[in-house]
Amino acid sequence: MAAPATTPDLEHLAALYRRMALIRAFELRCMALFQEKLIRGSVHPYVGMEAIAVGVCDVLREDDLITSTHRGHGHCIAKGLETHLMMAEITGRATGYCGGKGGSMHITAMRHGMLGADAIVAGSVAIAVGAAHGRRLLGADTVTVAFFGDGASNQGVFHEAANLAAVLKAPTVFVCENNAWAISMPIERAIAVPDIAVRAEGYGFPGVVVDGNDVLAMREAAATAVERARAGHGPTLIEAKSFRVRPHSAATPTETRPAELIERWQARDPLLHLATALRDEHGLAPDAIAALDADVEREIEQAVAFALGSPVPDPETALADVYAPSAWNAGGRLA
Repeated sequence: MAAPATTPDLEHLAALYRRMALIRAFELRCMALFQEKLIRGSVHPYVGMEAIAVGVCDVLREDDLITSTHRGHGHCIAKGLETHLMMAEITGRATGYCGGKGGSMHITAMRHGMLGADAIVAGSVAIAVGAAHGRRLLGADTVTVAFFGDGASNQGVFHEAANLAAVLKAPTVFVCENNAWAISMPIERAIAVPDIAVRAEGYGFPGVVVDGNDVLAMREAAATAVERARAGHGPTLIEAKSFRVRPHSAATPTETRPAELIERWQARDPLLHLATALRDEHGLAPDAIAALDADVEREIEQAVAFALGSPVPDPETALADVYAPSAWNAGGRLA
């Protein structure tokens, strides 16, 4: 997933479409499994926002890092996590990435550069800055991307992290997924400026606004920001304007947003946008797109079968991995 300088060819574009379609299918299946009571807690769908994660992660190297949010399945899939291990985790199975203990909102997969999803709003932004700076101190030229929502941009930890990243010139890319609404509050009632990206100016690094439903626009903006960070010039704030077309979560299914607003954004579906371009501009046959969709559905069904066929964690392992190994002996002294 390195960042080529040229525009993606047809094969690459088809791969981007498949990755977005995989996220979409994964999320819809998770929502259905929640309704069947096979997923506990909740599911916060990424439906309608797939182009953001796919565009950004397409220009990352495998050793680059990301941090994520409660709406993080799309980030995980875009970074290369395996859907069957993700589904096992979300359904609370021992074969999942975190042994079934993280669930939907706390998937971590260090071998994929996924430092963890955090259900606390803005909780992982500072972690991203620390990881980016720490890796650089170790001599690595990796970049860390922090995904977060528009609401997180109002949290103090975001401003502290942005300031520290600027001071340290930490190789960080802040990706604000502005999906226009909190659970039931429109963004204009929560933020006084028209673009969250303008806040970057106060910290001395670039801020750019991007169409979050255009995977190629996201990819281009991310490539520039990643190159800047890797070269030692510090962070960038990318504001990806998009829209979640499903309710906030599976546990809060009531829809309070105007129906015409949702319909307007559905017409801008990022999958539809890319599929149309593949057909009209690149000559990809509709049958080829249908084949990609069918392949995605097979992968998701295989992931579900793997997850539901896996055992639940042994109760005796309940405390394993909960606490770090202790350096204290039984007498309360350092060993």
